[in-house]
Amino acid sequence: MVTTKVSPLRWRDGLELLDQRRLPEREEWVRIGGAAEARRAIRALVVRGAPAIGLTAAYALAAEARGGADLRRLRRAARALAAARPTATNLVVAVERVLAACEAAPPRDRAAHALAAAQRMHEQDAAACQAIARRGAELFAGQVAILTHCNAGALATGGVGTALGVVRELHADGRLVRLYACEARPVLQGARLTAWEAVQDGIPVTVLADSAAATVLARGLVQGVVVGADRIAANGAVANKVGTYPLAVLAVRHGVPFLVAAPTTTFDLSCPDGAAIPIEERGAEEIRRFRRCRACPVEAGVFNPAFDVTPPELIHAIVSERGVASPVTPGSVAEVAR
Repeated sequence: MVTTKVSPLRWRDGLELLDQRRLPEREEWVRIGGAAEARRAIRALVVRGAPAIGLTAAYALAAEARGGADLRRLRRAARALAAARPTATNLVVAVERVLAACEAAPPRDRAAHALAAAQRMHEQDAAACQAIARRGAELFAGQVAILTHCNAGALATGGVGTALGVVRELHADGRLVRLYACEARPVLQGARLTAWEAVQDGIPVTVLADSAAATVLARGLVQGVVVGADRIAANGAVANKVGTYPLAVLAVRHGVPFLVAAPTTTFDLSCPDGAAIPIEERGAEEIRRFRRCRACPVEAGVFNPAFDVTPPELIHAIVSERGVASPVTPGSVAEVAR
């Protein structure tokens, strides 16, 4: 079983989040009192990554139940949490499960049942990450270098990560030559978070500008591209951090397998294809500023989608804890999602 020193959240008689906005400069934990604070934290990227924001919402709803067991109040809090970010499906799934636990329990037991439901989901996600890590690593033979985008590691999940879980498994097997991490503009989740995770766990890592990925692939420096996902449609189309789609195109062009690693909570079989996935657009200041420096004129327009969609024909395999979909078809996706 692979391990990591990294965790994005913890329950210490209340929910605490590792503030990912502060990394890699410092580690700072933030106490979250309830649903409203959790919603703000999710929107502000204190926590990010589809499984991690789902777990954050689950624990936040449990914290909310401790403050009062009225179901109307809890349902309002659940709706607000579920709408915090529109693209990741894990958020809605987590809120629905905790709310269902509350609704099934007598009033005096709702808080305890909500917390137990959140903890079960946390344990299940950690187990899913382990299974994904094993299955994904088995798809590579011999010594390999891996390219990834954004952060699909422990900071984004309740365990060792999805894409980075695969990387950790390869590293534990002694088969990882190097991890290449795209910086993931504009918030730099790859440079700030993935590289930080790798350093914490002793994984050799090289950070590159997003635009340098083509050169890395053209030079044959990597033998696989492994990314996470925020939502997977019924036909196998994958929404992930913007910049994922061009990586898939480049991987196919250079004959390098492109893998998506995600738990079944990320699959949305009610969503028929990529065109039906809602794509969040974030604020203009993420583009206009880099920390305290202005990066472009205030008069310039800004287009800042947080995610893009990779069509199934560009994906070599989707790896979940229940199996591997390859080739990626509606049938193979349904088989590993259920």
